[in-house]
Amino acid sequence: MKYLKYLLLFMPISIIGHFLHWSESVIFFSSCIAIIPLAGYLGEATEEVAAYTGPKLGGFLNATFGNATEMIIAFFALRAGLFNVVKASLAGSVMGNILLVLGCAIFFGGLKHKELKFDVGQGNSTSTMLLLAVIGLTLPAIFTFAIPEAELTTEYEGFSIMTGIILLIMYVIGMVYSFKTNSDVYGVEHAEDINSKWSLPVSIVILSVATVLIAIESELLVKTIEPMTHALGISEAFIGLIIIPIIGNAAEHSTAVIMAMKDKMDITIEIAIGSSLQIAMFVVPFMVILSFFMKPMSIVFKPVELCIFFASVLIANQIVDSGKANWLEGLKLISVYIIAAVGFFYMG
Repeated sequence: MKYLKYLLLFMPISIIGHFLHWSESVIFFSSCIAIIPLAGYLGEATEEVAAYTGPKLGGFLNATFGNATEMIIAFFALRAGLFNVVKASLAGSVMGNILLVLGCAIFFGGLKHKELKFDVGQGNSTSTMLLLAVIGLTLPAIFTFAIPEAELTTEYEGFSIMTGIILLIMYVIGMVYSFKTNSDVYGVEHAEDINSKWSLPVSIVILSVATVLIAIESELLVKTIEPMTHALGISEAFIGLIIIPIIGNAAEHSTAVIMAMKDKMDITIEIAIGSSLQIAMFVVPFMVILSFFMKPMSIVFKPVELCIFFASVLIANQIVDSGKANWLEGLKLISVYIIAAVGFFYMG
């Protein structure tokens, strides 16, 4: 956050550009850059509040606000009817957390420490829930082939809602279970590693202000996606799968790397894989249910997005099962992410 705060200068640029009708590309990228430090303040304020409220309530706050930036951006994209961007950004967040965030953390942590070790039991609980989420998100796409195309807009709406409700219920049950068994699946112990520098009232004010400012910047960002993609020839898939997740995960990215370099891999695993779990089991179902109060969005993902989910979860399980990692494994994850990013850049 020491250097990220200077990126806040892009916030007035994006707002002024909006009122003066500057190029959509300028407004889009200035909004993207402005969201990065705001997301950092949002995450930091959440952890500060969590440190005051105790481990159990703190874990709930971390679980709820852990992906607040992605949720806010997805909400405005949903309201604008950009369903492809919404789904791509959420799928990209899962991929980004596991391949890029965890990859960079393991790489830089491995350069400092010969071997990084972590609790296999704690990680397995999260990765198992993540596998359940991916299966739940894949089944609707499979059943799509059994439903006539003419009925997809009517009969399938109920299926999407039901799937979303079941995933949300399992998410809540998982949280309750983790709290009662003292498991750190949802960030209960993370607050203990935070040295409080703000008072509780100040933390709440910063949390509120950061949320409002992210909402403003997200609306500016979403409004310029379509004209910007047409002007620069960039696909919405690349924006949703790569650009937006990087923006939302920037603060978590730096925290995960710092914790790995301190040889606190359990927290790093929690940040990367736990955040992916929140996206798959909470944010995705919540957005699907919310969409039915606007313009209904199905829970059916594209094949490439489902492949991202499955590949990321398989990699996560592979790493977690070993209980240890080194810098080379981190570099492998980063390499896969770069290949995927290049592929999405050229994908129409």
